[in-house]
Amino acid sequence: MNTRIQTLIILLSGLFASAFGQEQSDSLTAEVKSRPHIVLVMSDDQGWGDVAYNGHPVLKTPNLDAAAASGFRFDSFYASAPSCSPTRASVLTGRHPNRMGVFSWGHSIRPQETTIAEVLRGNGYLTGHFGKWHLGSVRADSPVNPGKNGFDRWVSSPNFYDNNPVMSNEGREEKIRGESSAATVDIALEWIAEATKGESPIFAVIWFGSPHYPHRAAPEDKALYADQPKKNQDFLGEVTGIDRAFGQLRDGLEEFGIRDNTILWFTSDNGALKNVGSTGGYRGSKHKLYEGGLRVPAILEWPEKIAAPRSSSMRCCTTDIFPTLLDIVGVDYSGPDLDGISLVPLLKGEVEARPKDLGFWNANVPGHFTNPMGPVSKVLPTLENWSDKKVARVTKRVEKVPRQKFPLGVYPGQAAWISGDWKLHRSSSADSKKVKWKLFNLNSDPHEDVDVSSQHPELVEKMKVDLSNWLSSVSRSLNGEDY
Repeated sequence: MNTRIQTLIILLSGLFASAFGQEQSDSLTAEVKSRPHIVLVMSDDQGWGDVAYNGHPVLKTPNLDAAAASGFRFDSFYASAPSCSPTRASVLTGRHPNRMGVFSWGHSIRPQETTIAEVLRGNGYLTGHFGKWHLGSVRADSPVNPGKNGFDRWVSSPNFYDNNPVMSNEGREEKIRGESSAATVDIALEWIAEATKGESPIFAVIWFGSPHYPHRAAPEDKALYADQPKKNQDFLGEVTGIDRAFGQLRDGLEEFGIRDNTILWFTSDNGALKNVGSTGGYRGSKHKLYEGGLRVPAILEWPEKIAAPRSSSMRCCTTDIFPTLLDIVGVDYSGPDLDGISLVPLLKGEVEARPKDLGFWNANVPGHFTNPMGPVSKVLPTLENWSDKKVARVTKRVEKVPRQKFPLGVYPGQAAWISGDWKLHRSSSADSKKVKWKLFNLNSDPHEDVDVSSQHPELVEKMKVDLSNWLSSVSRSLNGEDY
């Protein structure tokens, strides 16, 4: 498809959304019209240390640095899981991803889950998703595509994507031209420009495919790091590409006259990539429940309410995004248990310490491969296997409501529980007959080097009980008790 036709399709779709928004705005109350616009941005595999403002000695991220210097900087922000799909599910639902069977990358979100897009759309917002989805097939007939999860407009990829990506334009395969992050922002801004011509507030989710492997930076971004080892040049260049696209987004919101009353929230989906990424010195990396696998950069800008720069070391998580946004817009939630909390008291300066403990659980369930080159195709078992019969079978398996259940008391894999500055690690066999525990103090030992469990037996016992109760709650949700 040539660029002119592609642009026309996008513009027509945007005009339709604008017309819908105008019709919708006629019945909106003054309260709804005054609600802030919301834009959530997420990178793919960008570690806590993969930004200049967190001390990276080489990376050039001037736009993220500027946002961190002018907005609210989260210095202890966690992804709910150490891999991509689970964390994305947590953003949409405010719940730990194992509650809905999104155990690892490539797992599909349960259709029964209530997403933030569904709630906001039901309360006067126009909604759009742009970029990486990775929560199920993006075919038009998929029961778990973005449109079935509350998004009015969507141009989405089933997984990571690189420059000149192939995406699903609401179920139609479309070739997008340009550097991957910039191209995604271009499409999002087209929609935002039209959608904000009405009086409805907008909710946009922009999920980049970078800096996920394989790393293929735009030549101009790679050239900035010519003095670095070759294996790092494309990775660093992709991060700079993200930064430039983020600056393009900020400029667009300013141009449209909506930046002051727009919540712009940036973060990543998991901790740093081993060898090439930076954890900022924290232990572990992607797929691990140590700090390096969970801590991610996070910034929130909202000039109308956050006029002066602020930062906080309070431990926050991607599960907090859902309840925070609902608190801000004044919408009550009466669905299944949330794991996140509203961060509005933190943004107002009313609290300094997290009032609720944080739980993590990697059950060691394998991920599912998807086909990044054909978003309208069905989910593939591997990138090499193109058998139509296997494609159909795997698609059916991925898109159905997960049937895997865990008996109560059997919690395989790794789990962690953070209470204040204390972090308890639980490592279990598949049948939970062999369980090992480690305790770290994240204040005195932020790199989790020294296990102090033997020195604090009473604390360990209390945290064991709290973690076990939480794991039971998650398993009950997984086993269907929430619906």
